[in-house]
Amino acid sequence: MNKITILGSGFSSLTTACILANEGYDVTVFEKNDGPGGRASQLIIDGFKFDMGPTWYWMPEVFDDFFKKLGKDRSKYYQIKRLDPAYEVYFGKDDSVKINADLNELFKTFSKIETGSDLFLKKFLKKSAYNYQIALQKVIRKPGKSPLELIMPETVFNVFEFVSTIRTHIHKNIKDRRLRQILEFPVLFLGAKPDQTPAFYKLMNHADLNLGTWYVTGGMYTVIESFVKVAKELGVRFMFNAPVSKIICDKDKVKAIVVNNEVITTDFVISGADYHHTEQLLPVSFRNYSANYWEKRTFAPSALLFYVGFNKKLENIAHHSLFFDTSFDEHAASIYDTSTLPETPLFYASFPSVTDDTIAPHDEDCGIFLIPLAPGINIEEKTKEKYFEQIISRLELMSKQKVKEHVKFVRNFSGVDFIQRYNACKGNAYGLANTLRQTAFLKPRMHNRKLGNLLYAGQLTIPGPGVPPAIISGEIAASQAIEKLKN
Repeated sequence: MNKITILGSGFSSLTTACILANEGYDVTVFEKNDGPGGRASQLIIDGFKFDMGPTWYWMPEVFDDFFKKLGKDRSKYYQIKRLDPAYEVYFGKDDSVKINADLNELFKTFSKIETGSDLFLKKFLKKSAYNYQIALQKVIRKPGKSPLELIMPETVFNVFEFVSTIRTHIHKNIKDRRLRQILEFPVLFLGAKPDQTPAFYKLMNHADLNLGTWYVTGGMYTVIESFVKVAKELGVRFMFNAPVSKIICDKDKVKAIVVNNEVITTDFVISGADYHHTEQLLPVSFRNYSANYWEKRTFAPSALLFYVGFNKKLENIAHHSLFFDTSFDEHAASIYDTSTLPETPLFYASFPSVTDDTIAPHDEDCGIFLIPLAPGINIEEKTKEKYFEQIISRLELMSKQKVKEHVKFVRNFSGVDFIQRYNACKGNAYGLANTLRQTAFLKPRMHNRKLGNLLYAGQLTIPGPGVPPAIISGEIAASQAIEKLKN
């Protein structure tokens, strides 16, 4: 039986491990940290439970399909519910827009803000649904070996979608600044500016507005626990506190890995760990890419996160909240153009205890705050404190309540922590930006060019950032590994 080694225990790694174990392979997962999840880990403080990474559950069919592939029923492992409103976007005091789950209500909201915008939104969502189906069924499940993978009637006849941008399309038809930002927001999950993201990726608006935003009872870490449970049911072994320090190669094959000074032989390696970090474990001659290559990539943002316990139940807050009460473009420019710290950043806030009373102690609330920032920036503690003071003051203003005096504790997590905990290149939080020059076959290759038994999965390769793409990446890696192992 072939011995398969999986590096990392994030969504892509867990997906690959499950599929290969289900095919009868001997699979072991090696994780540097003391528990599974990678960026989707959990932080527990005094009865408060925080998802350290992803908090949005989009594209539910991707998760369901994963379980079905294994003959499992997702609902037997965890429960989900659709949020309504999905989220609320704040543009200033007494100026916010709730994104209703009911599309008819959302159309009314758009029409009330800008006459005729509802008609555009209906057409826009119809096209986004079409793009979504093309992407899910025919594009993003390709292994990224060749540009020919994208040559098909659906893409040839929609070539405009790949050479124009999301922003061009939206701004041509929508004039209100708030509505523009609502429609541009979903592509931020792809880690790129709307004016650099191909229009084809309006498919994310389908995921947002048509398919909706869901919540997993217990938080996103419950999904990780469920994937691990499935993996163990299939016979996967897990080794925690097991950082890989070296990949040993001989000719055109990986022969072993070194973990805590122990040499462990293997027949095949799939790394869902950070791609750049994995390459550093190889002799230089076996790496796919040089240091110069990585330096020239456009990375998705890093992030400054705050995990906050409040000693009371907050009022006038949504489960997911976007604070767009400062300049969207100025903040984006600080990330992608100047690599500087923004003066007044946009930020995202999640209050899962609004929906789930198991997340925080009785009559208390937990909050997760995220400021997207340029990768590679070291943030001083006094700057973190300044940002926290600023976002809490803006939360107080928007929600019309005292908040600061009810902060029980604060923990922060920034770029240097992404590097130390996840080996994240430049401290990125979301992988590579999905720009036109970093789409599909133009992403880092899933296959190692020189080693026939080494593959890469995760957000730095096909298909890109986000939890559903990470699951799909794991599925592709598993299928490619099976193909190689059978030949």
